[in-house]
Amino acid sequence: MSESSDLDSLPKITFTVGETDKGMRLDQFIANHNKEELTRSKIQRLISAGLVQVNKVVAIKKYKVCEGDEIVVAVQPPEVTNLVAEDIPLDIIYEDEHLAVVNKPAGMVTHPGVGNFTGTLVNGLLYHFKNLSTVGEGDRPGIVHRLDKDTSGLLLVARNDAVHLKLQGAIRLRMVKRTYLALVCGHLKEETGIIDLPIGRSRSDRKKMRVNGLERREAVTEYSLIDRYRSYDLLKVNLQTGRTHQIRVHLSHLGHPAFGDPTYGGRESWHKGIFGPERPLGNKLLSMLSRQALHAYQLEFPHPETRELITLEAPIPDDFQAVLDLLDKEGR
Repeated sequence: MSESSDLDSLPKITFTVGETDKGMRLDQFIANHNKEELTRSKIQRLISAGLVQVNKVVAIKKYKVCEGDEIVVAVQPPEVTNLVAEDIPLDIIYEDEHLAVVNKPAGMVTHPGVGNFTGTLVNGLLYHFKNLSTVGEGDRPGIVHRLDKDTSGLLLVARNDAVHLKLQGAIRLRMVKRTYLALVCGHLKEETGIIDLPIGRSRSDRKKMRVNGLERREAVTEYSLIDRYRSYDLLKVNLQTGRTHQIRVHLSHLGHPAFGDPTYGGRESWHKGIFGPERPLGNKLLSMLSRQALHAYQLEFPHPETRELITLEAPIPDDFQAVLDLLDKEGR
């Protein structure tokens, strides 16, 4: 640890380490005990910025806490960003003064990042709503949870910080039910099941996730069969946790990637191995859908202020529906 820095101007959170937590990494300890909904990555950034002290000394990331340590975390105000409000058409399924639910189209990035500074859902939200929460990272106002760029469907948006924290808490307690439709390659052995396999960053490709990857975290996916075609299964999938690429990684790990998924084996690499007479239909279907057949079609949650149970659905997008229609005609 290094010499103390001046944190007087920032709001602080203070912890005292108990006997049961001694030996734990500093970032893990703070993540386990904070009530401010600080993510592990945000905590690590605070440590790197010199905004975490242990016993009045600026901490380092690798420090392991000792019983009796006094830990002070200075919480930075929301980052100032150069986000631009853009008049992007949004399919707003639900809206009140506290929150909104948006049906994100496939191809739209949820929030700005490297290579995508405009045209994102966040840019559109800034145009359509005067108030959005600022609890998350500076480039993600209002964003409570994410969808992959090429996954379509329902997203929760918080319009103030208090609601944002309540929604995050509800997700953590598994009170928010997020239901997807997924067309997968091949047939799963069981018509219903739970995939309970931790997910982490791939060792060979940092843009991909994998089961038992680096810094893996608990990941639980529940599925049930809706319909069965000759070479594909249509599933209803519920997330119990919300890891990056979770559904796609879990299904691919079982050998049944989401149809059309270019990252996790749902395109040509899987279809090369199917029975010869099925290949023309497979190729035709692939030409109709350039992305994974995954759609967040239903969202159910208790309203954070009124406690009313809100249930919302988004129709299947045209490209996904066209694939299902052709399967109904030629794929049974």
